[in-house]
Amino acid sequence: MRVRKLGGDLEVAAIGFGCMGMTGSYGPELSKAEATNLLRGAVDRGVTFFDTAEMYGPFRNEELVGAGLKPVRDRVVIATKFGFKLKADSPYPSGVDSRPDHIREVAEASLKRLGVEVIDLFYQHRVDPSVPIEDVAGAVGDLIRAGKVRHFGLSEAGAGTIRRAHAVTPVTAVQSEYSLWSRDVEAEVLPTLRELGVGFVPYSPLGRGFLTGTITPETLAEDDRRRAMPRFHSDAIGQNYSLVQALGELAAARGATAAQLALAWVLHRDDGFVPIPGTTKLSRLEENIAAADIQLSVKELAAIEAAMPEAAVSGERYAAANMKMVNI
Repeated sequence: MRVRKLGGDLEVAAIGFGCMGMTGSYGPELSKAEATNLLRGAVDRGVTFFDTAEMYGPFRNEELVGAGLKPVRDRVVIATKFGFKLKADSPYPSGVDSRPDHIREVAEASLKRLGVEVIDLFYQHRVDPSVPIEDVAGAVGDLIRAGKVRHFGLSEAGAGTIRRAHAVTPVTAVQSEYSLWSRDVEAEVLPTLRELGVGFVPYSPLGRGFLTGTITPETLAEDDRRRAMPRFHSDAIGQNYSLVQALGELAAARGATAAQLALAWVLHRDDGFVPIPGTTKLSRLEENIAAADIQLSVKELAAIEAAMPEAAVSGERYAAANMKMVNI
């Protein structure tokens, strides 16, 4: 697979792997054997960039990633995250916590769960309004100097926060939701990243699986956690599915799948973008990876955007409480 660079010097494959789904976010949790097979299959197919977090599981995802990638540690880049208040007996955080002491505690715990000597990329999962970002950046900078972290990242941070953090400890990458139907970072965040030379890691580049066209208003289970997101509410999902159908028609004419076209669109937005689609199936992994080889003309890119104009998407990407935690 082609390679790209985040922040100028962190080289990874053009398409990474979002590991969150392995611990039951949108379906059953994978066993250790199943997760290892998936992770090693990804490496065998050229993937070098793996994204996890203490929050996923919580904690179990890091353990699966660490165990699955241990034999190929020298061939991969592992990103994980800090910044939430978590308990092992609850899948949901009780708030944010980016106090420097907590950051150091999380780093030590993540190193142990992953079974590694250094975290390649350490993201603040969400901005903590109660802790100055300069203190956060300083704490991660200390971990870098101590040899426990290689690179500093932010997730869903606003342009001003990114600038302030970068002035203290260089930010290698910012991770935010970005896809054909989630483009709010285009106004301020992306121009800031380009100015500062910071890489961008789009998560949910397939719209939490919806842009694949395999999820319909009828097949999404009533207890699926996506039902809590406004775009998947009964009053919005039908309209949004019609946009996905239009994307699917373009993909079929191109000899590709809707997922591949959506990923190819993200890759064409900038050479410094490294999307991290997730899956629990090797067949879908192979489908996603193939998108890196799709070349789109200016005319095709325009047709894709016309099929799914951002203004036509119904509903916010998160519920109101979670929307308050992004772009700050």
